[in-house]
Amino acid sequence: MQNTPEIEHLLGIDIYATKTSGTGGQIRSVDQDFQVEEVLIDGSKAQINLSGKEPMALGASPQQQQHLLCILVKQNWDTFIATKNIANQLGLGQNALQIAGIKDAKAITAQYFTVENLPMDAITKINIKGVQIRPIGYLRNPLSIFYLLGNCFKIKITNVTQNQTIINEQVKQTIQEVTQLGGIPNFYGHQRFGTTRPITHFVGKAILEGNFEKAVMLFLAKPSSDEHPESRQARTNLQQTHDFETALKNYPKQLRYERLMLKYLNEKSNNFIKAFDVLPLKLQVLFVQAYQSYLFNRFLSERVKSGLLLNKAEVGDFVVGVERTGLPMVNISQTVTVQNQLKVNEALTLGKMRLALPIVGFKQKLSGGIMGELEQRILQQENVIMDNFRVTAHSKMGGRGSLRTALTPVHDFKLLDVSKDGDKLSFSLNFMLFRGCYATVLLREIIKPQNLVAAGF
Repeated sequence: MQNTPEIEHLLGIDIYATKTSGTGGQIRSVDQDFQVEEVLIDGSKAQINLSGKEPMALGASPQQQQHLLCILVKQNWDTFIATKNIANQLGLGQNALQIAGIKDAKAITAQYFTVENLPMDAITKINIKGVQIRPIGYLRNPLSIFYLLGNCFKIKITNVTQNQTIINEQVKQTIQEVTQLGGIPNFYGHQRFGTTRPITHFVGKAILEGNFEKAVMLFLAKPSSDEHPESRQARTNLQQTHDFETALKNYPKQLRYERLMLKYLNEKSNNFIKAFDVLPLKLQVLFVQAYQSYLFNRFLSERVKSGLLLNKAEVGDFVVGVERTGLPMVNISQTVTVQNQLKVNEALTLGKMRLALPIVGFKQKLSGGIMGELEQRILQQENVIMDNFRVTAHSKMGGRGSLRTALTPVHDFKLLDVSKDGDKLSFSLNFMLFRGCYATVLLREIIKPQNLVAAGF
């Protein structure tokens, strides 16, 4: 079994699903190399480049109703900061804008959003560099994740030292293995935690332990050797001094969220719980979610390392049904028993069901059988107390838990444009993944990067 990079080990990712040696190369050499277009459940796609009239989506109407549906195209923007700036220019609170999913920052992305009670001409007056907004029509209801089917990716991989024949062979063999398995392991990807500074799940763990001062200091002051030297030095100084006033003067402007928290702590230095309230709510909840994601990744890795399959169910496993769209119905599950195991595995083979593992939380039970024993052992190693996911000191951050499929299929995969790129080669990939699934999880199987930061992950 191939070794994964140390950063991935910190994220709970300890295995590859494929045996290929990888193409090598780099993603995100420039923003244009990583493009994401959101797809809704009715098949509508938010296109980055559009010639002609914007097609309607979700039955949008030209007649003004409560929620204006728009497409947001952004380049090199964090989703939360982009939507906050849009809301500020409109004179609205950030919660007036609703999105279906968070998109990559170092990329060009197109996604839908709705905004309450706004005439169409008002949205066209937004002027933010790197942001384009195209109004579509009006909906009765705001956008939410339930309207999201998935994302189409257009990825260019550069700085490849292999020749064209090896690139073709490596990609072809990797996709064959993925197809035979029934998809890629459904790990939470690197951006869930941060790659240059993978600390989000550690912040979440400190919150679960009720140690909000530790959580704040991890978020603000834990440095990373892979981040910008100015940021690293500012964090190191704060770590040593706990001087929020000086840190606010020294922290680089691009550390927007850290500066918001520092401003609050400079005024109310001991209220570490309330310090998280200066962050967008969707960011606040990501900390505990990141720790839940880390535990899920560990469960998934341990299942493979122990010899259990991802496309075959054992007694005690969870399985879920599949909608006509292909999306898994994670809220409707059943437990595999001796009596139904054969029937369940037939359904798994036909793609009518999928194996699922728990995202731990105060409402979610663990698996039974062998998988359950593996999960319990990991939770003991992590000193996890399930009831702590309620986060009684700040309940908005709590995690109920749910299920997540062990595999996710890859749709419409194409290898394109293997071409000369200076003295090296580059190639492009197109594919579609369902919502909540990460392109980098497929790309790591294809590239097999040794240094994730250098490879653009």
